[in-house]
Amino acid sequence: MQKLLKQVPAWILFTVKQKEETIIYVHPKNIKKLFIFLKDHMNCRVHMLIDICGADYPYRSPRFEVVYQLLSIDFNQRISIKLWTDEMTPIESVTDIFSSAGWFEREVWDMYGIHFLNHPDLRRILTDYGFEGHPMRKDFPLTGYSEVRYDDTQKRVITEPIELNQEFRYFDFASPWRK
Repeated sequence: MQKLLKQVPAWILFTVKQKEETIIYVHPKNIKKLFIFLKDHMNCRVHMLIDICGADYPYRSPRFEVVYQLLSIDFNQRISIKLWTDEMTPIESVTDIFSSAGWFEREVWDMYGIHFLNHPDLRRILTDYGFEGHPMRKDFPLTGYSEVRYDDTQKRVITEPIELNQEFRYFDFASPWRK
């Protein structure tokens, strides 16, 4: 695999070999070219996109990492493709190369807010359509912004802003079992 990747050095930032898996770091603008190469080259034959996932590192710039898990059944080879992006830079969709990417890209969009250019149907998939924000971001509040409940008197679902009031508490850390 390393010899093959030397044919496309301009597309790859660097590679890492861990156990039996190759991890390729690529610039977002080269993702489609690399996927086409890996799928069509006779010595790669990567025909399965297993998963796309995201990670948020708010202390880093760019803060988001997108990881593509690929599999070549013919060569029993797993490949991870990683790239970095931020809130404003979109990534080219790979749904025209791997149709399974449609669901995964929608999930990454919904959870992290990472935008995919030319995606045929980029909309929320795991959260409600009126949901504000992206829950897997590290800067998302743990309680959310609103509370949804069913009101029996009005016979409908009501959305209310969350009010978190915590009373002052005195914590006695002394153990009752010690004398």
